[in-house]
Amino acid sequence: MTPPFLHLPPTDRVLSSRTGWTRAHWEATADRLLDALVPYATPGFAQYRLPGRASWSGVVSDGLEGYARSFLMASCRIAGARGEVDPELVERYARGLATGTDPASDEAWPRLTDCSQQMVEAASIAVGLHETRPWIWDRLDTKVQERVVDWFSGFVGGRTWDNNWRLFQVVSEQFLASVGAPHSRSDIESGLDRIEDWYVGDGWYTDGDGRNFDYYVGWAMHLYPLLWSRMAGPEEDGGRTEVYRQRLSRFLQDYPQFFGSDGAPVHQGRSLTYRFAALAPVWMGALADCTPLAPGLTRRLASGTLRHFVERGAPDERGLLTLGWYDTFLPSTQPYSGPASPYWASKGFLGLLLPADHPVWAQRELPLPIEESDQYTALPAPGWLLHGTRHDGIVRLVNHGSDHNPPAAADDAPQAGEEDPHYARLGYSTATAPESAPHATARTVDNHLALLAPDGTPSRRRRIHPLRCEGNLASSWYAAELPGDDRTYRIETTSVLHGPWEIRVHRVEAPEGVLVREGGHAVAHDERPFAASGPGWALARTADGLTSAVVALHGWDSETRAAAGRTPSAADTTEAGGASADSGMTEARATAHGSGVARDVQSNAYGPHSAIPYLRGSRHPGGRSLHVSLIALSRDTVHPQALRTSVGVRAVGADAVVLTFLDGTTVEV
Repeated sequence: MTPPFLHLPPTDRVLSSRTGWTRAHWEATADRLLDALVPYATPGFAQYRLPGRASWSGVVSDGLEGYARSFLMASCRIAGARGEVDPELVERYARGLATGTDPASDEAWPRLTDCSQQMVEAASIAVGLHETRPWIWDRLDTKVQERVVDWFSGFVGGRTWDNNWRLFQVVSEQFLASVGAPHSRSDIESGLDRIEDWYVGDGWYTDGDGRNFDYYVGWAMHLYPLLWSRMAGPEEDGGRTEVYRQRLSRFLQDYPQFFGSDGAPVHQGRSLTYRFAALAPVWMGALADCTPLAPGLTRRLASGTLRHFVERGAPDERGLLTLGWYDTFLPSTQPYSGPASPYWASKGFLGLLLPADHPVWAQRELPLPIEESDQYTALPAPGWLLHGTRHDGIVRLVNHGSDHNPPAAADDAPQAGEEDPHYARLGYSTATAPESAPHATARTVDNHLALLAPDGTPSRRRRIHPLRCEGNLASSWYAAELPGDDRTYRIETTSVLHGPWEIRVHRVEAPEGVLVREGGHAVAHDERPFAASGPGWALARTADGLTSAVVALHGWDSETRAAAGRTPSAADTTEAGGASADSGMTEARATAHGSGVARDVQSNAYGPHSAIPYLRGSRHPGGRSLHVSLIALSRDTVHPQALRTSVGVRAVGADAVVLTFLDGTTVEV
């Protein structure tokens, strides 16, 4: 539904034949977002104290965050219009600079200290000041300029966190250099040198040490080096800019595959409340003249994504971006996020820096890859397979590489850190989100192969060990731990994509007596999803026709037959499902076929009612076993019983299977 503020004159249907959006829609959206902040400004406009949950940094830091992140959006609007905007917009942010850097003000910004949240916000202010220099910085009173320089000087020689934060110091001190202020060339060079350690090839960085792959690769690791190059002179470049341009160009070759035909990005990783900040690398590719994407594809992708969120409640009826995905949903956020944190979405407006006659605004929109054909994309660097189906517009991400944990002390180190549902799951998509509320993550049902201890405790997929990623196949393993057991058990999974489906082949090591459980995608909606299950299958379907299903192909039947001949134990009844699979926030009672649908409420960013189909075997005999499942996520009607006949499975000993599909294709795993 189009919000009232976007009821503009008829658009050019030729240029914007797919989204209907033009540059005027982008400008109107930015104006709406910026105007809506005014009631929450402090008297001197140095802080924007928005309603919502505070971050761990406190109300003053959160207020600075509101100023800094919205200033980035305002700078795109001001510079993109060559200063031809409402003068009050320029005045608000100029006045906020004067007030926030005045130590005597009640609205004074906290000083920049080592690893402080202020460092993040300072980088947005530095970029905004550079881009709007003729309209703001050059017109500031000399004393205000001196105070701004003094505030930024806290970066010089300072310590940041050893990840994307190194780049906040780089751009902030480069701004100091650009205005002739004291700075540390060593800080800048060491920060740029450090990200070289995190480049893993094919356009991909990890955000700090470890396997931290998510949207920070685009909206931080690619973005800030090229923002730095916009500030730095040729004598300071040292050949770096061309390297950054080449890497971003390579990254963007695959990046459109992350977006569904409805404009939704794949829902994976942290800080997802930044939403359309995911467009930052797309716009930066055009700004740096290094994009491999045609101008019409760039705007189709960007306008489709911004429209996707605007039509689904972001911004809300007040014009505010809330902590969530569409509406407010705190379980998908992190403790560092305050009420103004979502305004890092401002990075999604970088395209306004391009002139109105630039080809991305002047040429006809082109279709996304998924709008033309089914897509299969292997990304070996992060260990991902991307799988898009044209008929329903859904993109699925199969994860065999990103876990957001510290690097292992040794190659065989089994565990590290915590299990984060936004990294640890086997699958993500543009139509679903992982279950992320604490009570739901404790059960860890969705997109996970778990061993279940006698008390129902599931094993956690913390550290992911990638094995292979090529073509339509990827594999990895994790070390399963169980309470009261000093051993770890290797769970190795290979995902094979064929047609619209994912086939998962699991080689499971387990102690005697545990249960093995496989979960599919969690679907969520405002209304309670329909659920059904039968022997070796389960499905859940939302009111708008999105279906998630799991089908047992091999290795589950023998265990369920063994379970059918005896009375279920208490351990059995905690996880299995029945034909109705209708059980509130817990799985339904056990039946012989060991499949069901787990329901929950207020645990999913896509809606208050969620449901997850799953398979569950009987007690494991101990040792090694093979389990093969078909995972479906589709807007088609799904017939699980028929799907079982579409894949032939032949075990080759205890270590391999041969999959044979109806079209004659054979894959050995």
